[in-house]
Amino acid sequence: MAIELLDEHEQGERVRDWLRRNGLGLVAGVAVGLAIIGGWQWWQRQQLAERMQAGERYQAALASLRAGDLEQGASQAAALRDGPYATLVVLDLAKAQLEAGDRDAAIATLEQGAGADPVFEAVRRQRLARLLIDADRAGEAVELLAGTEDVAGLEVLGDASFAMDRREEAREAYLGALRQLDANAPQRRLLELKLTQAGGTPPQPETI
Repeated sequence: MAIELLDEHEQGERVRDWLRRNGLGLVAGVAVGLAIIGGWQWWQRQQLAERMQAGERYQAALASLRAGDLEQGASQAAALRDGPYATLVVLDLAKAQLEAGDRDAAIATLEQGAGADPVFEAVRRQRLARLLIDADRAGEAVELLAGTEDVAGLEVLGDASFAMDRREEAREAYLGALRQLDANAPQRRLLELKLTQAGGTPPQPETI
């Protein structure tokens, strides 16, 4: 029994000795861990709050645009250029400007929205390219859409090339778009008509 008590005593002393030597580091480690967790939670709350505020500002800008107050809407949109709604509000503002008959303002708005949210970047480029074609600036539209591979982008690229009387390039773009469509795609018929107008022959879906 004495030996067992001595062993327990020795074990207790060893534990106390270890705590004396390592206690400060242990407490510091726990403190750092709690600080990291607290910092992460704070960052998440901040991100959520910022997203909610951006959403409210976007809705306010949208309301101004729908009410026809383009000046106020443009001012509110400018505050969102660096946030998650950046490209979306640019698209809305350009649409409102175009509906108000100011194509040049819409072009400028879409040009200034470059490099924003990549999710909407393709849409921004396509809308800008269509307006550039309408403004007799098809060459700029072709440059803007260089390297595009999606159906909508290739169609607009074909339109821009056709406007410049580059029919071979237009045919290539339209064919590239058709290759990605099945026989029942709703936009297929229009693309086939454009290809025919550019001097091409629409292929059968199974031979594309």
